[in-house]
Amino acid sequence: MWAALLAGLLLVLGLQTTTSAAGTREGRTSQAAAAQVLTWTAGDDITKYVSFPETAVAGAATIVFENSAATGNTTGMPHTLTFSTSDPEYNTDVQLNILANPGDDQGGKHTAEVTLSPGRYFYHCTIPGHSSMTGVLTVTEGGGGDDTTAPETSAKVTGTQNAEGQYVGAATVAVTATDEGSGVDRIEYAVGADGAWQPYTAPVVVDQVGEQTVRYRAFDKAGNAAAEKSETFTVAAPPTDDTTAPETSATVSGEKDANGDYIDMATVTVTASDTGSGVNTIEYAVGSDGAWQPYTGPVMVHQVGEQTVRYRATDKAGNAAAEKDVRFTVVAAPPQDTTPPVTGATVKGTKNSAGAYVGSAEVGVSATDEGGSGVAGTEYSLDAGPYLAYTAPVVVDRAGRHTVAYRATDKAGNTSEPLSVSFSVVSGGGVPAPGCPEYDERLTVIVGTVDTGVPNRVTNNRCRINELIEDEKEWTSQALFIKHVGEVTAALKAEGVVDQREVKAVKQAARASGIGTPGQTDGYRTILGEDPATFAKWEQVGGGSFTRNEDGSITSGTTKDGLGMLWFPERTYGDFSLKLQWRDDAPGTANANGGVFVRFPQIHDHPEEPRPEWAAIKYGHEIQAFDSPSGDMYKSGSIYGFDRVGLAGAQVTEKGTWNDYEIRVVDQHFSVFRNGVLINEFDNTGGQDFYPARGDDPGTDGRRWAAGYIGLQVHSTSDVISYRDVRVKDL
Repeated sequence: MWAALLAGLLLVLGLQTTTSAAGTREGRTSQAAAAQVLTWTAGDDITKYVSFPETAVAGAATIVFENSAATGNTTGMPHTLTFSTSDPEYNTDVQLNILANPGDDQGGKHTAEVTLSPGRYFYHCTIPGHSSMTGVLTVTEGGGGDDTTAPETSAKVTGTQNAEGQYVGAATVAVTATDEGSGVDRIEYAVGADGAWQPYTAPVVVDQVGEQTVRYRAFDKAGNAAAEKSETFTVAAPPTDDTTAPETSATVSGEKDANGDYIDMATVTVTASDTGSGVNTIEYAVGSDGAWQPYTGPVMVHQVGEQTVRYRATDKAGNAAAEKDVRFTVVAAPPQDTTPPVTGATVKGTKNSAGAYVGSAEVGVSATDEGGSGVAGTEYSLDAGPYLAYTAPVVVDRAGRHTVAYRATDKAGNTSEPLSVSFSVVSGGGVPAPGCPEYDERLTVIVGTVDTGVPNRVTNNRCRINELIEDEKEWTSQALFIKHVGEVTAALKAEGVVDQREVKAVKQAARASGIGTPGQTDGYRTILGEDPATFAKWEQVGGGSFTRNEDGSITSGTTKDGLGMLWFPERTYGDFSLKLQWRDDAPGTANANGGVFVRFPQIHDHPEEPRPEWAAIKYGHEIQAFDSPSGDMYKSGSIYGFDRVGLAGAQVTEKGTWNDYEIRVVDQHFSVFRNGVLINEFDNTGGQDFYPARGDDPGTDGRRWAAGYIGLQVHSTSDVISYRDVRVKDL
C-alpha cells in the first residue's frame, strides 16, 4: 500500500494561503500576511502530528509539512496533510493534499503556497487507520480588529458521588464561555492528557472508571484563544456483582504474499465485549516486552520480521481479561516494477515470389516481463482497429495490405509502447473471397459524401466497414437506411471493431448524408436498379447477352456467346458523373473482361458503322474493367485504345467482389474512380488512333463527341462480368 502511495507522491497545491504560527500548538503570530509560514511536522506517532499551528491570518501563506527523521520519524512511515473540502462546517476553498515520507526525493519536507480565507479549516491524515490525526486551523482577518481579549471559560462537573467524592458510574462536564468583545466563536474539549480536541456542543459524559481529565478552551470571533483549562476527577464503578472478565479477540489484516506474510504492514484490530458492567479499557503492546498503551483504534505494524501484538481488557467492575496475543510476519515489499513488458511478433504463412502471403497470414504475438510483476495481458489491433485481447494467433485472410499493432501490460500497470508488423495477403490457397455487399478500401468510413474519420477497418467477417454500410444501394426511405446503419454499427461494436464514439460518428454521418430522403438523390438517377422496370429500358445489341438476377444485378455471357453491348437509349449525357458497381464472375481462374461505354452516338443506321456495337467502340470511349495480370494491356480504369492503366494502378480486388466505379466526364476531361480512389485521368485532345491500320478513329480528325449514350459491354461466355446499381447525374 505504501509503495502505491509513494508512487503517486501527490502534492496538490491549494487555491488559497495564509499566515500562521508554527510549532507545537503555537498561537497566532503578528507576522505580515505575505510572510506567513505555517508548519506541520510528523513522527512515529500515528494519532497526532508532532507540531501544528492553530491560528493564522487571512491571506497568502506558505504551508510546510515535514515528516522526516529530523522530526522524529524513525520507521519510514508515510504521513499526509490534507485539508477537507467536503464538510460545510469548515472552509472548503483550499485543496491541499501532501504525502511526505522520509525516503522521498524531498527528504520528507514539502511546501505549498496557498491563500487562506477567514474562518476555520479542518485538516487530517488520509492514510487508512490514521483518522485520529485531525485538527482545526482558525483564520482571522488581518490584524484581528480591536478585540485582543480572549474569552472567559469555566467548567462544572456533576453526577452522583460516593463518600470519597468519586462519581459513581459516570460524570458530566458542562463547559461555558463568554466574550464581551467580538463574541464566542466556538468551544472545544478533549478527554485525557493526549486526547484530540473536539467541538463542544453539549455536556460531556465520561463513564470510564478511573481518574479522568477533561481539558477545554474557547476562541472568539477575532481569533483570540483562551488558555487551556481542565477538570480532573475520578469515576468509580457502580455496585455490581459482576465477576466475569471481558471477552477479547483480535484480527490481523493486510496484503499478503504467497507465503502468507504481510507486505510492508499488518493492521491489528482488537475487540472486547462485556455483558456485565461493560468494557472499561482496552490495552495493547507491541512485542514481548513492549509497554502497554491505550487501544483507541487499529494498530499498524510496519517493522519487518516476526511480530507479536499483545492485548487485554478490563471491565468497569475491575475484572481483567487474561492477556492474549497475535503473531505474524511483516516482510518488505519487493522493488517496484517500473519496466514494461518486452513484446514481439512473428508472421507465418506461404509466400509467393513477391513476398506476399498466399491465402492467409498468421500473426503470433509474444510478451515477457523482466520487471518482476509478470505479464497481465496482451492486446492487438488489426488495421488501426480497437485493441482487442490477444488469446491466440491472429489469422488475416483478406487480400490486401495489413498492419497488426500489439502491446502488453504487466501486473504493476506498465504498458509497452505499441509495435507493429505489416504484410500483404493475396488471393489463393483455397480461401474464398468474403461475401461483402460491395468493395471499398478507402482509408476512412465515408457515408454518401460525409467522411466520418473512422478508420475503414476489416471486420470479423473480412469485409470492411464501408462495404457493410451499403450507401450505394437505392434506399426507399432514410429511416430504413438509418436503421440499417444502426444494426451494422451495433454488431460491429459487439465484435469490438468500433467503440461508442465511432458508432456515434457513423450514425451522425448517415443522417447528414440524406440517403433515402424523399426527393434526395444527390442528383443521381437510377437507370439500372432493383426495380425490374429499369432493366426493361435497356437494349441489347450485337452478340452475347445479359441475364437479370433476383437482386437486380445483371450478369453477362450466361446464355449467349459473342461480343455485344447493353445500352440505355432513353437519352444522351454531356457532362456527367456515372456510378455503378461491377464484379468479376469469370469461371475458374479466368478473369472477366468488360467495360463501360460513354459518349457514343445513336448506333442504329449509323452512316459510317452499320454494326451497332462497333459504333460505340469506334465513336465513343470504353472505360475498361479487366484485372488479369496477362492478356490485354489495357487494365481496369484504362480509356481503351487511348490511355493505359497498369495492373497496380487498377487496384486489383478478389474475384467475386463488388467494385465501385465512378466515371466523371467534364468537357473532354475523363476521371475514373475505383472504390473511391482516383486511378486515371484522361484529356481527349485528339491525335490518338484506336485502329491505326484502318485510320477511321474519330481521334484522328478531331471529331470528339460532346454528348452521347451509355452502354455496358459483354465479351463472351468466358469473360463473365456482373453490373448493378447504375446511376447517373448531369454535371
